[in-house]
Amino acid sequence: MKGLTTLGFITLLIGSALVTTGCAHKGPAQRAGESIDRTVEDMKDAVNPPGPAQRAGRNIDRAVDDLTR
Repeated sequence: MKGLTTLGFITLLIGSALVTTGCAHKGPAQRAGESIDRTVEDMKDAVNPPGPAQRAGRNIDRAVDDLTR
C-alpha cells in the first residue's frame, strides 16, 4: 500500500509541474487581459489608494511579470 501512495504522490508532483510550466510566451489575448487588469487596478487605486506595502508588492509583481515576458 505504501508503494501505491508513493506512486500517487509522484504522479501528482509531475502533473503539478506540467500544469505550472504552461506556455513560455504570452499571446496577444493574455497581454490584453493583463493590460485591462492593470487599468482596473489603477482605477480602484484612484478611489481607494493602497498603502506603501501593497504598492511595493505590486511593483515587485509587475517587475517579475515584465522579466518573464
